[in-house]
Amino acid sequence: MSDTSPTTPNPEPFRIPDGDLDDLASTLAKTMAEVRQHGALLDRLGSDPVPVASQHTDDVPEAEAADAAQGEGPASVFILALGGEAYAAELTALSDWVNYLFLPVYGREISSSRPWCARWDEHPEAVARLHALWLAWQQLTDTEAGLSGPSTWHRDHLDQALVHLRAPDGPFAACTTSPTRPNHRVLVTPAPEQSGATE
Repeated sequence: MSDTSPTTPNPEPFRIPDGDLDDLASTLAKTMAEVRQHGALLDRLGSDPVPVASQHTDDVPEAEAADAAQGEGPASVFILALGGEAYAAELTALSDWVNYLFLPVYGREISSSRPWCARWDEHPEAVARLHALWLAWQQLTDTEAGLSGPSTWHRDHLDQALVHLRAPDGPFAACTTSPTRPNHRVLVTPAPEQSGATE
């Protein structure tokens, strides 16, 4: 007995215009960056709280010590307070935000009055300022921030961060001042004063 079911024709192949491919690639890159950011945020939220040191609970009854331990979360979400794998994961998520959102939109041209460094992640001050800017961006671009959240982020966070990051005497002062002459050098910071130094 022959099969009498209707056969479905093969769909016609179609081509997406190159301009649309660029838009799709850009949208995909932004979506991937957001997924990484959400993953880092979930990792941060799901991490175990910092254990309370036993010296702090010696004089506290057990029930109060347990309540105190449950109420404490991570000491800080700021990148400079993190170490090891937590720092590396946060830096990776920050790099995605810097590379796929911050630089394409707010990067501006490199000049002697606005230096930049492609190796910004090796400059502790730049990492700290960009991370603080990213944390504020996450909070103020959330729907709970309201309609004026993005404007507040620009006014209170972005504008100030750009002034300091891209200043001629900022963290990139010894780095690239012309796109045709890339340069990278981390400036030496003042050494801490030695206590108890002999005369």
